[in-house]
Amino acid sequence: MDLTNYPELATYTKQVAEPIWFTEERLLALQASETLKMPSFQKIKYRHWPINLTKQLAYEESKLEVPEEIDQAKATAVQVGQTTKLLNLSPTLKEQGVIICDWQTALKEHADLIQAYFMKKAIKSTENRLTAEHVAKLTSGLLIYVPKNVVLTEPLVTYFVQDATTGADYVHHVLLIADSNSEVSYLENMLTIGQSESTANIIVEVIALDGSHVKFSSIDRLGQKTTAYLNRRGYLKRDAKIDWSLGMMSDGNIVGDYDSELVGTGSHAETKVIAISTGKQVQGIDTRVTNYGKNSIGHILQHGVILQNSNLIFNGIGHVMKGATGADAQQESRVLMLSRHARGDANPILLIDDNNVTAGHAASVGRVDEEQLYYLMSRGLPKPIAERLVIRGFLGPVLAAIPSRAIQIELENMIERKLVDGQRDE
Repeated sequence: MDLTNYPELATYTKQVAEPIWFTEERLLALQASETLKMPSFQKIKYRHWPINLTKQLAYEESKLEVPEEIDQAKATAVQVGQTTKLLNLSPTLKEQGVIICDWQTALKEHADLIQAYFMKKAIKSTENRLTAEHVAKLTSGLLIYVPKNVVLTEPLVTYFVQDATTGADYVHHVLLIADSNSEVSYLENMLTIGQSESTANIIVEVIALDGSHVKFSSIDRLGQKTTAYLNRRGYLKRDAKIDWSLGMMSDGNIVGDYDSELVGTGSHAETKVIAISTGKQVQGIDTRVTNYGKNSIGHILQHGVILQNSNLIFNGIGHVMKGATGADAQQESRVLMLSRHARGDANPILLIDDNNVTAGHAASVGRVDEEQLYYLMSRGLPKPIAERLVIRGFLGPVLAAIPSRAIQIELENMIERKLVDGQRDE
């Protein structure tokens, strides 16, 4: 392997003592990125955003401390920038064969899992230019593996902190593998420290093998000056299930690229998204479920709120492939606007290539109900509080559908925080 023309790649891989086989994957991705096209999403216009990874690949130990708001006693893992600050794997989990480790450790100690699943099933590195750039410049992440028949009774809680004090690109990957008949609940927290203009490219792959059940929850709070590509993908085998609960509370411009591939017979994905846009922020969220397996079930439920001059687009896409007899594809996307200057879109798309299936969609974009507001204000509530009550009612169906009460409470707190901040800036 000749890295003569790629000195920064040669320097980085030497610094972290990376295995040659993964450096080769980086090189192939880097070369492919030069000709691959950018991903395209209906009604999401982001081409002029600084979303490509243009900064030099480099290893940087973060000097930031773990933020006080993070409860390290309850955390399974905490990473700040490229630095792993905490890994807390209990003796019980170790005895059960559970693996949780940072990315470079995974490459050296669990190469078999990386080589079998990393960008092989849920998504390919050459899918588009952003996925190729991700592989070429990946610098942090986590591998989680839950063995066959292991049922985790406590959730795994992780915190990933983007260090935006330097302006470096933030390129992060999580690979979660739930082996056959295993069960795991996972909560991911994303946040930013620092005010530098920066780009984040984050990919999550959830591999749910036969009969497994993954409850994946995330709360994103990336900074106002962070432009981010968030790609979360699921790959489900026979009778596997993934419950996605995604809270998009970031302040910067975001492209959300979400997909569940229902490959196995009887596989099931429930995707619930709550998004709040404020200021001049633009969030474009493309949520897909693709039914390949017979009797597979794919449901999408998205509700979003727009304040001030912001913009929010929901694409909901259900694609039932030929041969997916008995499949069910349902979706609902709704947007509530609290400002006459806000812009919203809910775009339902159903693609049906088999006859013996059930499918449906609902979509709406509208302004806050003035009668509801008037009623609450006539009872003595200030307008900001009345608005927040109306919003809670609007988001309530999505929150109620989230399977974990703890996640519901966490999301409710984040929603309140973002709404208060948004109203304060008006």
